Amino acid sequence: MSNFSRREFIKLTGGATAAAATLGFSPFVMGAASKKVVVVGGGTGGATAAKYIRMMDPNIEVTLIEPNEIHHTCYMSNEVLSGERSIEQIQVSYDGLKKHGVKVVKAKASMIDAVKKQVVTDNGSFPFDRCVVSPGISLVYDAYEGYSKEVADGAIPHAWKAGPQTETLRKQLVDMKDGGVVVIVAPPNPFRCPPGPYERAAQMAHYLKNNKPKSKIIILDPKASFSKQGLFTSGWKKHYGDMIEWRGTPEGSDDNKVKSVDAATMTVATGFDEIKADVINLIPPQKAGKIALDSGLASDKGWCPVDHKTFESTLKPGVHVIGDASIAMPMPKSGYSANSQGKVCAAAVVALLNGQEAPDPAYVNTCYSILAPNDGISVAAVYRYVDGKIQDVKGAGGLTPGYDKTTDAMRAREVQYAYSWYKNIVHDSFG
Repeated sequence: MSNFSRREFIKLTGGATAAAATLGFSPFVMGAASKKVVVVGGGTGGATAAKYIRMMDPNIEVTLIEPNEIHHTCYMSNEVLSGERSIEQIQVSYDGLKKHGVKVVKAKASMIDAVKKQVVTDNGSFPFDRCVVSPGISLVYDAYEGYSKEVADGAIPHAWKAGPQTETLRKQLVDMKDGGVVVIVAPPNPFRCPPGPYERAAQMAHYLKNNKPKSKIIILDPKASFSKQGLFTSGWKKHYGDMIEWRGTPEGSDDNKVKSVDAATMTVATGFDEIKADVINLIPPQKAGKIALDSGLASDKGWCPVDHKTFESTLKPGVHVIGDASIAMPMPKSGYSANSQGKVCAAAVVALLNGQEAPDPAYVNTCYSILAPNDGISVAAVYRYVDGKIQDVKGAGGLTPGYDKTTDAMRAREVQYAYSWYKNIVHDSFG
């Protein structure tokens, strides 16, 4: 990180006790009449919002609607592919939220009715005074001929929602012959976790280097550039030689844009050629989670416009949308963005339910990528609310310097920071 020390960043972005102060907000302790908040989606954003609403005002009744009993974090899931982490090590329960008084209901939401103020699920309807939606992403399977949800659940997983497909992709790598070809199809912007496909390539290469060293990874990218590109490409070269080949797509070209896939023959067709692969990891284009689309919370571009001060939908009053589904540029679609937005949204919801104006927020993001067991990189940013928009704070945050300006010990520390970050964000969101 440049121009802004890690100590200063951690001091600013702090933990749970500092969050309210950062937002200029004091927890409510008055005995007000109970208000109801329903949170839809139990990922990082939804869990954080549910927890912090309860912490800020215990008089608010918070119900979390989530179809899964266990959450798998997408962050750190790439290490499952390399074998450095087990699938069990990215599992999180909702017991921590229950201890904060959050009512966790196992149900699948089908509609958020902003007029009747209720969430309709397969386990009944839940009324609300305000609703927080953190629906994550949905995947545009029909963007490629030959691809579908059925194909993704079988021969060609995306593994972009951590869980069973992560295990499938790991098994495919383990079963692959030495000298095999892995094709990663990166998605177009915007998408969840911009550095994710490129960290994935490094984690796959780490496994292959130690177990199937004659193998090759080809990244087919519809973009001309990608997040942390210089750091990734130099790291790939340092640790894995020529094992990873990135094929980008210059402006106006379709050379490396995927047109179709064939699960029977395991081939990928681009605008230029056809590639035979042993393992295909196709990460399709993305848009807001299905419940947001079905409830009219998204624009025609597939993402949800929100007020950046409160994350209240500009299309459906009384409903707040956070995390990957929201339009919150320049914040990326990341786990830490969702965590930060969950806190900002919680403060706004509590204030509004108590007849007060929402506080002016600050937001943060940091993202770690692990290139090898002792080589990590990171990017961090701080944001403020200015003139109705989220804006970067100049000089805050930064990017890990290149190899010519870092030592092996510094890069190894980044990995330890990443592991510490993981424990802290999981505890902060779910604990």
